[in-house]
Amino acid sequence: MKGIVEERAAMLGEYIIESKATVRSAAKKFGISKSTVHKDVSQRLKNVNPVLYKEVREILDTNKSQRHIRGGIATRNKYLKIKMKNEN
Repeated sequence: MKGIVEERAAMLGEYIIESKATVRSAAKKFGISKSTVHKDVSQRLKNVNPVLYKEVREILDTNKSQRHIRGGIATRNKYLKIKMKNEN
């Protein structure tokens, strides 16, 4: 069981680096919870592959710094969609 968890952490790390994915999108892709993805790439990966961990950490930090922008865009799109629905 333990080896599988480390392999999953490495796979998640590689996926996040290749696609510059968010924790949420990685969780959706692999069919696991956001909490599991976060624990794998922020704790387990550090012990398994420190070099990969550093690269993933950079991407996650970038995503975190941009999350308020993504939230604003999502809210804007939500209300535009409601407006379009009400006009039709």
